[in-house]
Amino acid sequence: MIKACLHGLCASCCSCILPSPSSPRAANQEMDPDGAITHRSVDVNGVRLHVAEAGPAGAPVVLLLHGFPELWYTWRHQMRALAAAGYRAVAPDMRGYGGSDAPSGGPDEYTALHVVGDLVALIDSLGEKQVFVVAHDWGAMIAWSLCLFRPDRVKALVALSVPFTPRSPARKPVDGLKALYGDEYYICRIQEPGVIEAEFARLGTELVLRKFFTYRTPGPLFIPKSGWGSPDDEVPLPSWITEEDIKYYAAQFDKSGFTGGLNYYRALNKTWELTSPWTGAEIKVPTKFIVGDVDLSYHVAGAYDFINKGGLKKFVPLLEDVVVMKDVGHFINEEKPEEISAHIISFIKKFK
Repeated sequence: MIKACLHGLCASCCSCILPSPSSPRAANQEMDPDGAITHRSVDVNGVRLHVAEAGPAGAPVVLLLHGFPELWYTWRHQMRALAAAGYRAVAPDMRGYGGSDAPSGGPDEYTALHVVGDLVALIDSLGEKQVFVVAHDWGAMIAWSLCLFRPDRVKALVALSVPFTPRSPARKPVDGLKALYGDEYYICRIQEPGVIEAEFARLGTELVLRKFFTYRTPGPLFIPKSGWGSPDDEVPLPSWITEEDIKYYAAQFDKSGFTGGLNYYRALNKTWELTSPWTGAEIKVPTKFIVGDVDLSYHVAGAYDFINKGGLKKFVPLLEDVVVMKDVGHFINEEKPEEISAHIISFIKKFK
């Protein structure tokens, strides 16, 4: 059953769905009982995205892009803070995740060009020419691509955890990581379809999520071919994520599976092939970059020097600030929600 959009923003590519037991709105209602965050589905670029929103219609839009293994839900704290500050926060489940469609044609449907196409169409459906973008992990990688391909659509960017990586014409990214870290490095282990899904199934969804969210080693993550531990492993949660949070994530991944999110990694080399025209190109969008000092991404070979010794600024000339948060891990927006919200708002308000 279709009804008029509550926000008055429906375009020809957008349909808002009444709550039902299987709809994103009904599924998420118990996680947001006061209704401050609303949910709808939007048809864009050949896929249907589940989109969470908070804040007044007509306010400046902040597009929030999650990574792996996350959902719109990773932004729940920032959405409320942005709405309270007078912004309209829009957080989709990216293609392949949660309540959004997961194209079944394989990794080639998850290149940066495909996902950026989703986002440009989503921005169009919101009736906006430009939006602010805040992004974490794989979301940050896609956000860098959005700014590279369509800088005209982005007012300013706040990127968390993953810096811009210039395209190397000499070697495909997965090949380079395999040469550097070997076959058991997690990105390399993900590449063969079905193999890591089977390992995750052996461990169970909730345990897999616990292992990812609690990883705080300032160095590479390896998933041994002999197995990533036992299904009986006990992984206590840090104070910043609750049992309820994990159960919500697990319920969504139990329904969708992990393959959609894993296909982003499997499309890395294909994206490399398709983005040859952008070799050496700069990001021409005002940017703030924030990372935790025990984030594995901060300790990838060469990343520390690239971020701190001018490399990032060279390729992102409008980079205004780099913040390195002490004793903070990878899931920075969940671990330090108030601080990250404050950083976002203080930066984007300069462009309002």
